[in-house]
Amino acid sequence: MINQNSVCAITGGGKGITAKSAIKLAQQYKCQFVLLGRSPLPKAPEPAWIEDCTETELKRRILEQLVAGGEKPTPMMVQKEYQAISSRREIEQTLAAIEAAGGKAEYLSVDVTDESVLQEKLTEVEQRLGKITAIVHGAGNLADKPIEKKTESDFDKVYNPKVKGLSNLLKCVPPSQLNSLILFSSVVGFYGNAGQTDYAIANEILNKTAYLVKQQHPDCHVVAINWGPWDSGMVSPELKRAFAQRNIETIPVEVGTQMLVEEFAPENHHVQVIIGSPLTPPPVALDSELKSYRIRRYLNLADNPFLHDHEIAGYAVLPATCAINWIANTCEQLYPGYKFFGVQNYKVLKGIVFDDTLADEYILDLQEIAKKSGDEIVFDAKIWSINQAGKTRYHFSVKITLKQQIPEPPLYDSLDLTPSNKIFTSREQIYQQGGASLFHGAAFQGVEKVLNINDKKITILCNLPSVDIEKQGQFPVQTFNPYIVDVKIHSLWLWVQNYYQCGCLPSGIIAYEQFAPIPFDETFYISCEIVSKTKTAAVAQIIAHDSQGKIYIKMQEAKGTILPLNLISEQ
Repeated sequence: MINQNSVCAITGGGKGITAKSAIKLAQQYKCQFVLLGRSPLPKAPEPAWIEDCTETELKRRILEQLVAGGEKPTPMMVQKEYQAISSRREIEQTLAAIEAAGGKAEYLSVDVTDESVLQEKLTEVEQRLGKITAIVHGAGNLADKPIEKKTESDFDKVYNPKVKGLSNLLKCVPPSQLNSLILFSSVVGFYGNAGQTDYAIANEILNKTAYLVKQQHPDCHVVAINWGPWDSGMVSPELKRAFAQRNIETIPVEVGTQMLVEEFAPENHHVQVIIGSPLTPPPVALDSELKSYRIRRYLNLADNPFLHDHEIAGYAVLPATCAINWIANTCEQLYPGYKFFGVQNYKVLKGIVFDDTLADEYILDLQEIAKKSGDEIVFDAKIWSINQAGKTRYHFSVKITLKQQIPEPPLYDSLDLTPSNKIFTSREQIYQQGGASLFHGAAFQGVEKVLNINDKKITILCNLPSVDIEKQGQFPVQTFNPYIVDVKIHSLWLWVQNYYQCGCLPSGIIAYEQFAPIPFDETFYISCEIVSKTKTAAVAQIIAHDSQGKIYIKMQEAKGTILPLNLISEQ
């Protein structure tokens, strides 16, 4: 894709993060670089009077020179001249560092939004160095303001270098001659961010342009990198503290530039990548009013492919965990910055079956019953519908708690991972092997084996492969993962099946607390302690934890309704 014979043009490349990136690329590929930036770079050496001095001393000398020249200097005039000198020095240092790394570099003072000048200068460069075969488009500006205060000039300042600049580059250097096109986008384009509507728009256009160029020129290596905030001079200590409050980690320069180098590797095929923490919004300020909401949703099988992995007696059935996901996701969207933490008194009243009883619409009613700014919000939630006879059917009811700060995970003090079991020793034995197995399809097949089991407890080893976002449909994973939480309940089913040769479907949870999410494709353990068992129900405490006992999720009095296996598996 890129080698020592390549000519790589980098916009915004004379200073800042893109300059650091150019140096790292030079260390790896030792090719020729053309750095494009708006800052002028005089050919004459620096005058003697600005050499060998600190920042304070340099500003004092600038002041003296202005006075000597007959000016009446202001602090702004001094700062402007200081920044011009600092800018020139940084560009020269970048060029020298690239040369020292084994590459070759030259700097072009040009505004990428000016197509005619850009074309002229790039033509001259290609006559000297050969055709440009790689582009890193890193140019960009910020003008953060609430949208109602943004001016047209603000918008142009942010939008044009990103979008018009890229358009001009691809007019001057046809994509057909490029081996690599790397676009510096931002997580703001993916997640959005307060005060950055123009920046979000511009970066999302870069993302979509990357897909378009890749579609039209499949042999070109195209990547739009959605960067999070870098740990650079632009991030002040105050901003770092603000990021920390939102659990946003900054990207160390050495780490980020190395990741850029890796994105040039031909084995990386993703057109759009996100590097950095999710850009979570700051928590909203809460008022004292307890509000109510009504949200309507239309459900169908086609929009929710995962349901084909949850069929009971021949019909797709909405997993009980998906109802919690539905409610939790909605509450989180109502209060950005607050995350799902817990459930109380969850009841499955009438499941949703995708057959001729499926309603035209389903209604989620939310009533705030308590909220404390900076701490938590509690909702009373019900999901219901109107059946074909015109009567109200209640499907699920629950109390949901959101918290701004999730408590530290406790430790499970009854940890026993001793592998002493002789049954259910592989995933293949556990799922879809007739009446003596769990009915769940691939999206829910998270149990790898049973480690140990007795009449009071079962411990299982789990790892659920990723469920594609398209397959998740209307029930995407946010804080609450319904696919992994469903796997937790499989432990109770396996215990009931082993001792009583029956199935066990979830029907309620007295209390649920989530201290940390469990990612897809990662090993975890479930310890299920049996509380009681009758002919019709089993009740258990179910704990999901790691190998050291750190608790991810804790269910208290999780209840399962016991059914004959033939009623669940019959087709």
